[in-house]
Amino acid sequence: MFLWAPEEEGDWPPGTASCWWLHHSLKSLERGLRALGSRLILRQGPALPSLRDLITSTRATAVYWNRRYEPAAATRDALLLRSLREEGVRGNTYNASLLFEPSQIHNAAGMPFRVFTPFWKTCLKTAEPRAGTVEPPEIPSPAVWPASLTVEDLELLPRIDRTVGLCRTWQPGEEGTAAALQEFVDGAMTAYPEDRDFLGIRGVSRLSPHLHFGEIGPWQIWSAVQARSAESRSPAVAAAGASFLRQLGWREFAYHLLHHFPHTPDHPLRPEFASFPWQPDAEALTAWQQGRTGYPLVDAGMRELWATGWMHNRVRMVSASFLVKDLLISWQSGARWFWDTLVDADLANNTLGWQWMAGCGADAAPYFRIFNPVKQSERFDARGDYIRKWVPELRRLPTEWIHRPWDAPQSVLADAGIQRGAAYPLPIVDHRFARERALNAYAQLRIGSK
Repeated sequence: MFLWAPEEEGDWPPGTASCWWLHHSLKSLERGLRALGSRLILRQGPALPSLRDLITSTRATAVYWNRRYEPAAATRDALLLRSLREEGVRGNTYNASLLFEPSQIHNAAGMPFRVFTPFWKTCLKTAEPRAGTVEPPEIPSPAVWPASLTVEDLELLPRIDRTVGLCRTWQPGEEGTAAALQEFVDGAMTAYPEDRDFLGIRGVSRLSPHLHFGEIGPWQIWSAVQARSAESRSPAVAAAGASFLRQLGWREFAYHLLHHFPHTPDHPLRPEFASFPWQPDAEALTAWQQGRTGYPLVDAGMRELWATGWMHNRVRMVSASFLVKDLLISWQSGARWFWDTLVDADLANNTLGWQWMAGCGADAAPYFRIFNPVKQSERFDARGDYIRKWVPELRRLPTEWIHRPWDAPQSVLADAGIQRGAAYPLPIVDHRFARERALNAYAQLRIGSK
């Protein structure tokens, strides 16, 4: 059974890109269950009355489901368990989405971690993640199937026209997951530590949306990476595999923080940041969202995000830094936009990433770390291939100037068919000025908190 109750997700119901993915993921699950002689039963919330109705119609004596750790979902699940047990129905929940229970990991004082490295070391000392299970050849079917909605009845597909790019980029469901995992362990994993930050190449796994929607569990990824490392008998491949698995560790850390600090999707973990002097600017926020900031790497990333529902992690960091430090627009504004547009929108990861960049979370980036979008572009997209793909107005610019077109001589712009500030905007803020302004704001915050 799949229960759709977005009104019970608190302030963070799934965004438009997530709903698109969910629609196709459910269609894939439906096909997979029918192949095993079963069916997918769909109901629409609220959760407790929907479950009661299904229990009554099937005469069920027990209900099982996989745990979720987002604050609103965890509160709802606890209420469901209590209500079912009071009514004489067994309720059992399981961990299918994490390697470790968030409450299981703590420091020597029994407190939650706020720094990643000791957290991950403790995780690795706790237990080896369990191996995957084998898919059953068939699933027993009832004599009479309960009533069910269709996937289409849930009306998940967005009404805005984004589906073409999403469909071209992704294959939601178990088949797409298996293909992505196999492609990674057989290919990009070997060079993962060297390639993971570079744009325009397939240096990362792109498994994040499949993982978020439960089409694969982290322990399955862990097993596949470990098996590939053992099979290769190469120390270099084993080291690459460990580097990649460390990223699963960051995901675990994000859920650890969300579990222990459930207020953080909306409020800074470090309370002194509640008084940070953000400067709301609707026009600048819109320019950032639309990829019209005048900084090619930022704009390429934001346009890729809109077109495909995904953005390389390096560009996520650069774009986030630009919003919160160059523009001094609050991290919550960026988190909301990513939440609506990412196919891998995950409350724990989204919160960790934005608070990290703003400097107000656990293990956060130092306040003085402000990404220079030009230097980042020159380093990680040296030939400008990524920019040319997503900012086609600049595709004819020589590589020397594509990272900073505002500095290009007029003759170079003319040869590339570009009129300065017309087809492609001039920078909406001077980075050098913005950097000093941000450093001053952070310095004042530090003074005020003493």
